[in-house]
Amino acid sequence: MSLSWRQTLCSSALALSTLVAAASVLARSEGAPQVPPPALSNARNGPPTMLDEFCSRCHNDDDRVAGLSIDDLRGSDLLRGNHADEWEKILRRVSLGEMPPLNKPQPDPAMKAEFVQWLEHSLDTYAGAHPDPGRATIRRLNRVEYANAVRDLFALKVDVSRELPQDNSGYGFDNIADVLSVSPTLMDRYVAVAGKVGRMATGLTSRREFVTSYEVPKDGSVMNSGRPAYNERASDDLPLGSRGGGAFNYYARYDGIYEISGYLNANTNNETDRLKEDKVSVRVPLKSGAHVIGLSFRRQIAPVESVQTLRNTLDAVPLPTEAPTMLPLDVSVDGVRVKEVSVPSYRMSPRFSQMNFPRDVLQIDVAGPFSPTGVGNTPSRKRIFICKPTRASAETACAKRIVSSLARRAYRRPVTAADMAPLMRIYATERAASDFEHGVEAAVEAILVSPHFLFLVEQDPKGSAPGSVHRISDLELASRLSFFLWSSIPDEALLKVAEKGQLHDPAVLDAQISRMLADPRAEALTKNFAGQWLYLRNLDQQRPDITVFPKFDTRLRTAMARETEMFFSYVLRTNRSVLDFIAADYTFLNQRLAEHYGIGGVNGTAFRRVNLDPSAHRGGLLGQASILTVTSYGNHTSVVKRGKWILDNMLAAPPPPPPPDVPALQEKHDGRLLTAREQLEMHRKNPTCAACHVKMDPLGFSLENFDAVGAFRRTDAGQPIDVSATMPDGMKFSGLTGLQQVLMARKDEFTGAFTERLLTYALARGVGAHDMPAIRSITRAAAADDYRIQTIIRGIVTSDPFTLRKTASQ
Repeated sequence: MSLSWRQTLCSSALALSTLVAAASVLARSEGAPQVPPPALSNARNGPPTMLDEFCSRCHNDDDRVAGLSIDDLRGSDLLRGNHADEWEKILRRVSLGEMPPLNKPQPDPAMKAEFVQWLEHSLDTYAGAHPDPGRATIRRLNRVEYANAVRDLFALKVDVSRELPQDNSGYGFDNIADVLSVSPTLMDRYVAVAGKVGRMATGLTSRREFVTSYEVPKDGSVMNSGRPAYNERASDDLPLGSRGGGAFNYYARYDGIYEISGYLNANTNNETDRLKEDKVSVRVPLKSGAHVIGLSFRRQIAPVESVQTLRNTLDAVPLPTEAPTMLPLDVSVDGVRVKEVSVPSYRMSPRFSQMNFPRDVLQIDVAGPFSPTGVGNTPSRKRIFICKPTRASAETACAKRIVSSLARRAYRRPVTAADMAPLMRIYATERAASDFEHGVEAAVEAILVSPHFLFLVEQDPKGSAPGSVHRISDLELASRLSFFLWSSIPDEALLKVAEKGQLHDPAVLDAQISRMLADPRAEALTKNFAGQWLYLRNLDQQRPDITVFPKFDTRLRTAMARETEMFFSYVLRTNRSVLDFIAADYTFLNQRLAEHYGIGGVNGTAFRRVNLDPSAHRGGLLGQASILTVTSYGNHTSVVKRGKWILDNMLAAPPPPPPPDVPALQEKHDGRLLTAREQLEMHRKNPTCAACHVKMDPLGFSLENFDAVGAFRRTDAGQPIDVSATMPDGMKFSGLTGLQQVLMARKDEFTGAFTERLLTYALARGVGAHDMPAIRSITRAAAADDYRIQTIIRGIVTSDPFTLRKTASQ
């Protein structure tokens, strides 16, 4: 494809995406049914006397404490939908027990309960009669969704997400429509990635040899629990019985010979360079397509201390006199050993005097292809070339069939003549310059930068009144559903039922939800929703101080993340109660993580479900090292970060932002190290700080038995740790078990908070007052079904915010 054509494609795609973004607001389409407003039942009348008696002293036009005045609020507002934001704020604070403040006069419990019931019923009744799905902003696929769509569209096992710029986040997630902007730079990257994907999928990549490198993660530690750190299997993608090494995904462009090389070294962080005597190489045949390339040592070795000394002069340090042991190094492809190479157990270098065990792999290179034999019959080519013309006169018809099939899946709807015209022009231009397959490849690139692929565009019914509400079409529902559950495009089964207009049938929709949740692609909920909800994506950025935590290493960090991912995935896959997130009596461990927790009887690198004894001091999310680590600093815990995390993510009751110029915590007083509790007690003497810390600190204090990498401890700063705490309402508790009891007592609040986060992710927008009745309805339905997670998911998919759309105002 010519450079000028690519430049035209980029500028045209950017211009068209801008037009689509602007025009979609005013677009209209046939076939989407209007939603008739249901009859409004009379909201329970009841003047908000509690507000006048207990709230008006602070929340008035003069004082406006917390920015709220109730002077203009009337009970009749709830019959007309007025002041919904204020009423929802009042409902949340009163139902949480935060208002009136405990140091102020309190209403009778019966009065308070009656007020909450009246207000909730009134808000929900109005919402049922006047559904408001909120504003739907045109939404760009984020980089993970783009990569997953490419994977599913072409059966191409290549992750291209890292070749696109990182997306901004809003409301805790990176799929939020309002923050997914488009720029010329981004469009340039889309064009570049589309070119790479198009060539790889069609098999028309360059035959030129090049090297792909993978650096094996290192942790810097030599000994772990009395054995070498890398004296264990490093990856499930490596052969059984192996130790150390690493494995990575590699895409072979052609059938041919490829050279797999490894730089060997000890498990240390003081490698100065990659010396030629440390390199080992073998050549193996590979079929075109995706492979997992691995290097690992075969047998276990006894723990021996590692020694490595830099020789400043040739006579500075004598070389080892003992001959190095020869170790078997395996080269594996897709988990199967294909070559064995014997390598010395330590390097002999004029620059170094070194005898080190265990030796390990520092870097893996794959070079090739050498002597390519032609384009292979990859799954991607099978997916694309559904017909093969035998004569020139049949090429255009075949190309049209190929392009229309791909565009239908990519655009997530049947394609029209207007959709096909520019794609076929691009095909014809490239066909005239080269051949049939290159013409198809050009059309593939054009599809991948089309706004119809890059954006989720929804349209309003023709003639619908501005501000009116209608059900989205089945095809739009299919896209919402697939990007929610899979972070990808609908598959053929979902697309077919949507094209037939059957997806709005409750039984059909329920069957599709069950099928999709059972599909491996539903792992996207774990990676993308849970990964952001639980801050797991931040774990790689945590840098615990190895002088304070010498046993923390890459393997432990990986095990921490894997535990939480498997835990969330298990709850989702087996449709367990979301209350397991609070106080499950099981988790998933391997030997490395079990030893970190002080739990015996778990051997080997494989993870397995482990029932927890009460003496293990674990259970639920808050007993998992991943959560405890991402809510700590590098060398010490943070009561505030942990307390705020619980308020944000488990109770949806975040504290207000801290005021400017907040003083730092004092680590010492009168020359003595202070415990976290003592530091915060001094900090709370500032009245400005006390208001927020009174809610956060008790939650954080209860987790102080866990250090900054989630290991259990009993002392801090040389003093016994006090994990007792008192909630603002006077409830006393102690430790993780007590915190779990506090959260279980507020299980409906937790379920509502989880639903709110999951709905935000599903809608790709922030939730507002108009969404809260739907959240309460979903939460009540889940409570009636033992709080099962799939009941919440089904409630979201069938809710008004998910299935309705409001016609844009002119």
